[in-house]
This record gives sequence, structure tokens and C-alpha cells, in this order.
Amino acid sequence: MSIRVKRILMTLFGVIICAISVGIFKIAALGVDPFQSFMAGLDALVPIKFGTLYVIANAVLLLFALVFDRHYIGIATFINLFLLGYITQFTYEFLQTLLPDPSMAVRILCLVIGVVIICFGSAFYMTADLGVSTYDAVALIISKTWKKGKFQYVRIVTDLVCVILGAGLFLLSGGKVSSIPTIVGVGTIITAFFMGPLIEFFNVRVARPILAEKKDGSASGETSSEK
Repeated sequence: MSIRVKRILMTLFGVIICAISVGIFKIAALGVDPFQSFMAGLDALVPIKFGTLYVIANAVLLLFALVFDRHYIGIATFINLFLLGYITQFTYEFLQTLLPDPSMAVRILCLVIGVVIICFGSAFYMTADLGVSTYDAVALIISKTWKKGKFQYVRIVTDLVCVILGAGLFLLSGGKVSSIPTIVGVGTIITAFFMGPLIEFFNVRVARPILAEKKDGSASGETSSEK
């Protein structure tokens, strides 16, 4: 199998796993990652299925990236754009039939499972290195193309904007203040600040070894030319 095909398969696998994890986060209702907080608020306000809404929102961000710096856009960007929302929607609806009224213990368990598998999926997606998500591209363009600050600080700002917008849209849709922690809660804090070490663990132990060159060196030189 060529390195290019392996990277594409790793991207597909990573996106699917990440999408499933978002569905699990939604069942946990203890907060999702910053961008999904925005999407949750938007989903509460706009009467469109989540999968379609996700494509529309990311298409707008994709247009931004294509206009200002298309360097960050790759096949992984489009896989993420067209698959993640629909798989998340399917996972969430399926889990709702299994867990119509989950207890707090089950919700906490779902949160833990969601964190672990989103890090696992992210390791494959990131190691494949075939482009970033449209949301990631925004912070990269602001920091590296426009030179408006270091990436880590720009990303904190974009994450905060997403969280604030998500909460605002949720309230605008008629949601209660007491229900805000279901989309902006402990899960949001965990994904925003503590995912890095776990993603790196899966990078080192699983994703990178899968992509590593064969011992006989037959894959030598293919990685750089087909990235």
C-alpha cells in the first residue's frame, strides 16, 4: 500500500472516530469542544439537521481559507467537511435510542469515552497530514499568514469567540441559562486545555508507527513527495 493511500485511509478513520466522539459528547451533555459549542448553539437556533448545518458552516470557513490562504486546505479538509457532521448526527440519534435519559454516572462515562476516542481519532487525522479542518485554518491564517500573533494565543481567542457565540446563540434560541453547561461545560475545558498529551500519546504509540516506513526501506522517499 502506498504512503498516499495509507494517509487517506488514516484521515478517513480519524474523521469517523472524531465524529463518533462528538456524538458521544452530545449525549454526555457536559460540554463539547469550543467549535462544537458554537455549532451546538447554531443547531439550537437554526431549524436544519445538524449534518447539513455543519456542512454549511464549514463551507463558509472554507471560503475564507480559499480567499486568504489555500495552503492549509487539503483532501482531509473536505473529508472533515462532508463527513463529520452527518456521522455525528447519526451517532447522536442512535445513542439517544439506547440512552434516552442517561444518569449522571452514564453521562460522565460518556464524557470520558468521548475524550479518549476524540484524541485517538485526532492522532490519526493529524499524523496523516493531508490538510486541516476549516476551523483550524482560520487560526493558522490569522497567526501565520496575517502575522497577528502566535498561533496558541490566536487559537485561544478563536476558541473563546466560539464558546461565547455558542452560548449566545443557545440563549437566543430560547435555551435556559441553567442548560448552558450542556454545551459549554467541563467537557469544553478538558478539550480546550488537556487533550494535547493524550493525542501525543496516541501519536507516538499508534498513529506514527502505522505510517512509519517499512524496514526494507521500500517506502523511502514516498512520504515527502506524496504528502
